[in-house]
Amino acid sequence: NSSEVGFDGNSCAVINAIGKQSPDIAMGVDEGADKEQGAGDQGIMFGYATNETDVLMPAPIQYSHLLVKKQAELRKAGVFKWLRPDAKSQVSMRYDAIGKPIAVDAVVLSTQHDPDVSQTTLHEAIMEEVIKPILPAEWLHAGTKYHINPTGNFVIGGPVGDCGLTGRKIIVDTYGGMARHGGGAFSGKDPSKVDRSAAYAGRYVAKNIVAAGLAERCEIQLSYAIGVAEPTSIAVNTFGTGTMSDEEIIKLVRAHFDLRPKGIVDMLNLKQPIYRNTAAYGHFGREEFSWEKTDKADALRNA
Repeated sequence: NSSEVGFDGNSCAVINAIGKQSPDIAMGVDEGADKEQGAGDQGIMFGYATNETDVLMPAPIQYSHLLVKKQAELRKAGVFKWLRPDAKSQVSMRYDAIGKPIAVDAVVLSTQHDPDVSQTTLHEAIMEEVIKPILPAEWLHAGTKYHINPTGNFVIGGPVGDCGLTGRKIIVDTYGGMARHGGGAFSGKDPSKVDRSAAYAGRYVAKNIVAAGLAERCEIQLSYAIGVAEPTSIAVNTFGTGTMSDEEIIKLVRAHFDLRPKGIVDMLNLKQPIYRNTAAYGHFGREEFSWEKTDKADALRNA
């Protein structure tokens, strides 16, 4: 919130334009006395979980989020006065033959900063206070490459430096490319839009399957038709790590999860003011959200 940084929330213009949904769409989506709520659009959504981290997320995206969260903590605490808000990270990891992470091959961390800080000071601070405290030491090795502000300067940031975000950051919002994505963004959509709610449900289902010990990795695919409540397909892939067949897991999913749009909203309590925190650090792997609960794990394990 400073004109020096380039973006001032106290003086910027905000355009708030909310229009009504098309009545042609609403007639197929809205719930009525004699009709259940249909899906807000057609589409394919994916959910994913893996046991390679304690929150059952892929390690590269999880540690990427943790790195920028650490940067924000240091900035807000005033540890480094020269840190500015904009930052992004990327972690490239090496996996063994059975799909377990074994090493970090490259770390990218770009952080906005005041113009008067030297790159030497910045590099040392980010390395010692952000990267080393977050990344497990056993994954770092002599060949690990560290790209800290690789352009050499990052004074101008935020919407002034690079604007145009329109809900397209679908990979950083999900699994960092470790799972498939149906293409639908989340931001700006209410829970009637299965692009968002069914992706959350997919994560919920996959996480409970892994938490139950039914698989080490699980990807679930859901698809919907506009105005139709029941999913048009449910598919599961455990990548050969399941304790039972994928077909048997699908039967458990159908028995224990209501994947109709209204069922998802009720199951995950989605009609709540909970979405602000999804604007940064991803939508998954964060225990504050209802779709991260593992309350179905016992039932799945004992089925």
